Amino acid sequence: MMWEVIEYLKDPHLVALVQEYYGVKVTTEPLNCRGYSKNTDVDSDSGNGTCHLKDEIKKRKINHSFQHRLEDNGEYVVNKADENIKHNGYLLNHDDYETVSSESETESKDYIVTNWLWYYVFVLGTALGDEIFYASFIPFWFWNIDGAVGRRVVLVWTIVMYIGQGIKDIVRWPRPACPPVVRLQKKWALEYGMPSTHAMVGVSIPFSVILYTMNRYQYPVFLGVVFAVLWCTVICVSRLYLGMHTVLDIVVGVLLALLLMIPVVPLVDALDYYLLTKEWSPIFLFSIAILLVVFYPSSDRWTPTRGDTTMVVSVCVGVHVGAWMNYQVGILQESSLTPPYAIIWPSYPMMGLGALRTVIGFCCIIATRALCKSASYATICALLRLNSQELKKSQNTIENTQKITVELSYKFITYVLMGFNTVYLLPNVFRLIGIERPTFYTEI
Repeated sequence: MMWEVIEYLKDPHLVALVQEYYGVKVTTEPLNCRGYSKNTDVDSDSGNGTCHLKDEIKKRKINHSFQHRLEDNGEYVVNKADENIKHNGYLLNHDDYETVSSESETESKDYIVTNWLWYYVFVLGTALGDEIFYASFIPFWFWNIDGAVGRRVVLVWTIVMYIGQGIKDIVRWPRPACPPVVRLQKKWALEYGMPSTHAMVGVSIPFSVILYTMNRYQYPVFLGVVFAVLWCTVICVSRLYLGMHTVLDIVVGVLLALLLMIPVVPLVDALDYYLLTKEWSPIFLFSIAILLVVFYPSSDRWTPTRGDTTMVVSVCVGVHVGAWMNYQVGILQESSLTPPYAIIWPSYPMMGLGALRTVIGFCCIIATRALCKSASYATICALLRLNSQELKKSQNTIENTQKITVELSYKFITYVLMGFNTVYLLPNVFRLIGIERPTFYTEI
């Protein structure tokens, strides 16, 4: 019975029903080969199938060893015995076609959105679990709201994300099949789908904020819970709407995040003080972070999951090292008041200073990312005696260990510095120019 429920929740037709309900309508028969016309005669036993390429497909003299061939009559034939794709002496780049077989996924691209309100709601919802949201939310929270809560939330987010991302590359379940699902977003299409880390973040961030503020500030916790539930719901439904996850991916992601938060939230609450005050804290943080990146669970193919996880871990390290530095130089001290604190609602001058901190801070963070990315990439390539331009152009494959090493290294360095500048450098700049948040250095 349990297995039947699991198989039912894995069914991509459920995702297609959600998409249809919210106004995504498939206009024609699903297309294969990235929009090329489809021949429906597919032999599921032999793994062979055919489709026709458009005349305007770009032909390139590039040698790729893929097991398909293009016949003189224009038919693209999936044949496991062949190694190259040839047409009139040209070899076709794999970017110009997509495999059509019983073992591959075809994509539906002809669709229309009939309800643009839901479209924009869910595009915004999925952005709440994206890098842009993290890069905006984390600095804004430290500069304008509460650093003590921010440190704890970042650590919870890192632990939950690392476990979720690692499980993806261990379980290796594909995203829902297209068709019947329509893929409205391609950004994470190369990653595996189980569990949904968007769903895990949708649970861990808002609910950890509530858990760390409910005894710290005086506010109606019920309203916070309602807001967190709505936040999580929008993120989860957005992943179904965009065709990126099955219902089972979402359910497992939510349940896994809830289970993880039971031990993680109190552990992080206790650990934060030691990371902030102990002299050995940076050594511990860097050692653990490097081990987590190096021994990240291996996958059977290249996906961006490992690189994204490296960014999450490195931001966490930078944030906590920055807070540790504030404490060690003596400018971060405990408040003389005892919680729960009354919330000070911002006046117009406070909002103006907050906006100024945010604008200046984001400009510096963007500059940090741009400069550190290029400088660290070039430096690492020079140390390893690699050609940086050729390395950038090389393919992302699991065998391309040099490119993986360089990219993980530069991401680690860049995002550690971004986290450090967010919590240490920029607040001190705000202090020097007189626009600091008064309670920033009392939040332990």
